[in-house]
Amino acid sequence: MSQPDDQGFHPVHLLLHGWSGDEKAMWVFSNRLPTDHLLVAPRGIFPAQIGGYAWHTNSNRSRPRVEDFRQAVESLARLLDPVYLPKADLSRVYLTGFSEGAALAYTFGILKPVNIIAIAGLSGFAPEDMSTYIENKPLSGKNIFVTHGTRDRLVPVLKARQAVMQLEAAGGTVSYCEDDVGHKLSASCFRSLEVFYTEQIK
Repeated sequence: MSQPDDQGFHPVHLLLHGWSGDEKAMWVFSNRLPTDHLLVAPRGIFPAQIGGYAWHTNSNRSRPRVEDFRQAVESLARLLDPVYLPKADLSRVYLTGFSEGAALAYTFGILKPVNIIAIAGLSGFAPEDMSTYIENKPLSGKNIFVTHGTRDRLVPVLKARQAVMQLEAAGGTVSYCEDDVGHKLSASCFRSLEVFYTEQIK
């Protein structure tokens, strides 16, 4: 597990909610994440049509493209600044995203991989055109956890399986947990998420 450095700076961990969520939605996962990480849960930058917030404005939200997320990626990149996070070690950044937040996490990793250590995508999907951005293997050396439910009606499990293939093609080392649940994590995959962050991440 990552530890604070000698000056007391902590790895920073962005918790990215799904469509129509907000900054409160991701704290349910916090007890499965490393206790030494500085957890930051930003709010989506656009209002969602049904309430809450979103990370892009593509009205066909099931098929967003990489460019649809670029404004959100740039917004998060600006957040990763000592001015806002004075106790964060910004050379060690972790991303955990749920549903649309998972797609944003993958996009961030593809577009700005330098300081990303690991990514967890929960009940999510890859942007429709992500395969066109991975030729240079931007996720080489990155550990990635993907989990999905086989009974997910909002994001079909095929989307997660496709994301795994694309993340591996981008150079990532992917751990995958699939279980017989809907648009949520099973107890088994919750445990696997915890194992991912406590045993795989250095």
